[in-house]
Amino acid sequence: MSKPLAVGIAGLGTVGLGVVRLLRENADIVAARAGRPIEVTAVSARDRTRDRGEPLAQARWFDDPMALASEPGLDVLVEVIGGSGDPSRALVLSALRQGRPVVTANKALVACHGAELAAAAEQGGTTLAFEASVAGGIPVIKLLREGLAGNRISRVAGILNGTCNFIFTNMRERGREFADVLAEAQRLGYAEADPSFDIDGIDSAHKLAILAALAFGRPVRFADVHVEGIRHVSALDFSFARELGYRIKLLGIARRTEAGIESRVHPCMVPEGSPLARVDGVYNAVVAEGDFAGRLMLEGRGAGAGPTASAIVADLIDVARGRSAPLWGVESGALSDAPAVPMSAYVGAYYLRLMVVDRPGVIADVTCALRDSGVSLESMLQHGRSPGESVPIVLVTHETKESQMRAALDRIERLDSVLERPSLIRIELG
Repeated sequence: MSKPLAVGIAGLGTVGLGVVRLLRENADIVAARAGRPIEVTAVSARDRTRDRGEPLAQARWFDDPMALASEPGLDVLVEVIGGSGDPSRALVLSALRQGRPVVTANKALVACHGAELAAAAEQGGTTLAFEASVAGGIPVIKLLREGLAGNRISRVAGILNGTCNFIFTNMRERGREFADVLAEAQRLGYAEADPSFDIDGIDSAHKLAILAALAFGRPVRFADVHVEGIRHVSALDFSFARELGYRIKLLGIARRTEAGIESRVHPCMVPEGSPLARVDGVYNAVVAEGDFAGRLMLEGRGAGAGPTASAIVADLIDVARGRSAPLWGVESGALSDAPAVPMSAYVGAYYLRLMVVDRPGVIADVTCALRDSGVSLESMLQHGRSPGESVPIVLVTHETKESQMRAALDRIERLDSVLERPSLIRIELG
C-alpha cells in the first residue's frame, strides 16, 4: 500500500474531533477506498493541554494555524475553524496558493469568498473540496457537480437548516409559539446561545449560494440571495396551514428563469403530500431537477460531528485518489454570466394573515387594497365573530408579482383596523 496521506487539521471542535474519530475507527475501510492510509499528523487548536477524548499525542501541534499552510510534511489541510474572515480565509488562501489541497466544512467562507478561493486553487494548481459545507453528510455537492454533470439543472431547493426545521416541526406538532420552542432547542443544543445566524436565514442562504453556483455554473454570489428568517411565524399560522392542507418549512430555492437566476430563502407553505413537507426534526433535504435525470431528492442529518466528518473524509479519499474537479464544475473562464433576478420580479401565490378589529367594512378595505395593487384573491378564512375585538383573517392569493403584493401590503399595514404586522408566507407547490 502507498505512503499514508498526511492530514493537518485546523480546528479541534466537534467537527475536527469527528474527523479524527472517523479516521481512527474506520481506518481499514478508509484505507481500502483511498488506496492508502489517511493519517492525522498535525493539528492546530487553542489549548493543547485539554483532554479531547481522542488520541492526538502522535500529531504535531501548532498554536498558529497559519503554520499548517506551509508545513512541509503535510499532503492536505482540513479547515474546520469556521467563519468567513481570518484566520480561516487567510489560511485556506495561503494553502491553495502554495499548491496544497484543502478540505473545508466552512459554508460561510465558500459562499462569501468562492471566486477568490477558485482563483487561488487555479493559481496553485490544486483543489478545494467542500462537500461538508452544505447539508452535512448528504452528498449534494457531488450530486450537482458530478452526478448531474450532463444535465441542465432547472431548480434546486431544500430544507438547509436543521435548527429551523426542528423549531417548525415542534410548533406544528405541539401548537407552541416560536419563542418557547427556540428556548427548548437551545437547551437541547440544537440552537446556539445567539441563534440569529440560523433563525434569520443566513446559514441557509450561505448554503443556497453554494448550491446555486454549482447548479447553474455561475460565480457564487451570496449577496444575490434574498433572505428572510422565521421569527414572524406563529402557532396560529401553523393552525391555518393545517386547515389549508399545507406545512410550513424554511426553504432555500434557486431557479433558472428566462430572466436569469432566482435565489431566495424564506418560510414557505408546501402541500402536506409533497416530499419536503414530510422532512421533520433536525433533518435536511435537497431536491434537484435535471432535464434528463428528472427530480432527485436526498435527505439526512445536515449537521453534527458524524455527518460532517463523513463528508470531509469522503473529500479526503478523493484527494488521496487524485480525483478533483473545478470548484464550480467548470473552469472560471467558462462560468455563466446569467444575471440575478430581483425578488421584486418573483411571481407566486401568497398566504396572508391579518389581525384586525372585527367591525363592518374591514374586509372591504383590505380587498380594495389588494384590488388596487392588482392582487387577485383565491380564498379567505375567518372563524366566528367577535365585534369590536381582535380576530384573525387569512387570505390566499392567486399567483401575483412580488412587487404588487408588497404594494398591497404597504396599504394594508396603514389601515387603522389592522392591529399588528401582517404575516406573509409564500406558497410553493413543488
